[in-house]
Amino acid sequence: MAVYKDGDKWRVIYRYTNWQGERKQTQKRGFKTKREAQQWEREVMLKSESKLDMTFASFFEIYEADKKKRVKENTWESKSHVIRTKILPYFGNRKIAEIEAKDIIAWQNELLAIRQPNGKPYSSSYLQKIHSQLSAIFNHAVNFYYLPSNPAQKAGNMGKEEH
Repeated sequence: MAVYKDGDKWRVIYRYTNWQGERKQTQKRGFKTKREAQQWEREVMLKSESKLDMTFASFFEIYEADKKKRVKENTWESKSHVIRTKILPYFGNRKIAEIEAKDIIAWQNELLAIRQPNGKPYSSSYLQKIHSQLSAIFNHAVNFYYLPSNPAQKAGNMGKEEH
C-alpha cells in the first residue's frame, strides 16, 4: 500500500492476503499522476476486501471473475456485450452501493427512448434481456457481497419476453 515516484511516472505496490491465506504482493506502474495511482490502489483494496464502496465497473470485474467459468463461452460473450455496451456506459463510474431504484428507472427511460437507425425502438425481449443482466449483477452483489437490496428489482422490469 505505497505509491512511489518512478522517474516521471508513478507506481503502486500493494500487499494483500489471498483466499488461501497467503500473503501476496502486486504492483502496477505507469500512472501519469499520483491521484491515478492512489485511485487504482483504492479500487484494488476494495475488491480484495469485497467492500461495496467501489464503482459498478470494478464490481463487474469481480462478477466476471466469479461467473465467467460457470457459463458457456458464447453465453458469456453475449452477456458481456450487453453489459459493456448498455449498462457500463451509464453506471460504470457510479458506486454500486449508491445506485437506487430511481437511477434504474431513469436508465430504463433512456433505453426506451433510443431509436435504431431504421427508426424502430429496441424490441421488448431485448429490453428485458438488458434489464435481466443488470438485475443479475445486483443479485450477485446481494447474495455474496452484502448489498442490502437489488435496486433493479425494486424498479421493475422493462419489456417482456416474447415467445
